[in-house]
Amino acid sequence: MTSTGVAGYLNSLPDDAARAALARCCAARRWVDAMIAARPFGGDAELLAAAERCWWELEQADWLDAFARHPRIGERSGDPWAQREQAGVDGAGEKTRAALARGNRDYERRFGYVFLICAAGKSADEMLAALESRVANAPGVELQIAADEQAKITRLRLENLVAS
Repeated sequence: MTSTGVAGYLNSLPDDAARAALARCCAARRWVDAMIAARPFGGDAELLAAAERCWWELEQADWLDAFARHPRIGERSGDPWAQREQAGVDGAGEKTRAALARGNRDYERRFGYVFLICAAGKSADEMLAALESRVANAPGVELQIAADEQAKITRLRLENLVAS
């Protein structure tokens, strides 16, 4: 990315279009509002720093707002970004897919939100291992881990925004 890459792109958009682009990266409404208010960005490093700062200034309800817009790991999604990010599941066998589906249900029953992992570059087995280990976490610990995973996803999507 050049210093004007994604930042320049977002700076050039009218508010409505910038909102739509940012919401593709992280669907938490308050995060999008904070990012709109932070414009203009001096460059990509400033944009990514603002994204991180704005994310960690949010409250739990905002995090859950973002989590709710993600498909379950292993489920087909109409979102091309989610499809690319979860490509590691594509070649998984039925046993792994069934274990992911069971694990997703167990996780959601325990925590009340979708299992979130920055899946890009991970195999189905890696995602399943993370799911199985994280379901045993204390709720407060797991919420922090899921929020950290969302921050990674947001950064990845921001970096890919212009390419899409």
